[in-house]
Amino acid sequence: MGETTSEPDFVGGFTAAAESYAELDEAVWNPISTATVARSRPRFDELVLDACSGDGASALPTAELVGPGGIVDAVDLTAGLVDIARERATDRLPQLRLHVGDVTEWEPTGYDLVQCVLGVHFFDDPDAGARHLVERAKPGGRMAVAVWARGALEPVPEVLATALPADLALRLQGGAASPTISDVDTPGTLAQWLTGLGLVRVRAEIVRRRLDLDDALAWSLVTGTGLRAFLVGLDDDEFEAVRERYLAGLAGRGVRTVDLTTLVAVGFRAG
Repeated sequence: MGETTSEPDFVGGFTAAAESYAELDEAVWNPISTATVARSRPRFDELVLDACSGDGASALPTAELVGPGGIVDAVDLTAGLVDIARERATDRLPQLRLHVGDVTEWEPTGYDLVQCVLGVHFFDDPDAGARHLVERAKPGGRMAVAVWARGALEPVPEVLATALPADLALRLQGGAASPTISDVDTPGTLAQWLTGLGLVRVRAEIVRRRLDLDDALAWSLVTGTGLRAFLVGLDDDEFEAVRERYLAGLAGRGVRTVDLTTLVAVGFRAG
């Protein structure tokens, strides 16, 4: 359980497209982060680790909630996204500490809350990475995880595959672009997985959402997510040709919405 692929280079894709990622905040990342924070319930004066923090969609509101007496360590591999979070925080949130780094190698422990929004599927080994996060929480501390639900983002990867050159399409059709973790795509399987990693009293919920698409937003779901990695190496003409074929493919199938359903689970580290 919990297998994923290390190819293509999703982190490299985000490094090259931090601004494109941030353009999806209002439509995608902020609502998902808000749903997660509403369930993780950061409290005044708490010490929080926000793993795979991106441009701060969950870290900034969490810092507001813990107040000046708390601390939020926000860790992400992508320097461009951390820079955006830093610009947004300015000097008004001294309790927010932003770090560029691999959270699976993060050593501090004793957190009241560890949260990770749509990050665990990027780990080379989701089981080991998520277990490492569990161990950052203090005994009895909380951990909150948001992952994509079964069917999320469909049929975007499938339609993109038909628009790509043959070699890149084969990787997409082989499942390399799936945003879900193998066998962890329902509330029950997510709760079972986290329980096996050392959490107790795990509660997992499904957060249903569909997003209306126009051409600009449909293409942003490629350029501002891990799917962008499949565009690396294309020249300008090839890039534009893929965009046109992709949008035509969505129109030909009558795709006007996309499923953004997520799963959010909260559990406690066994004491």
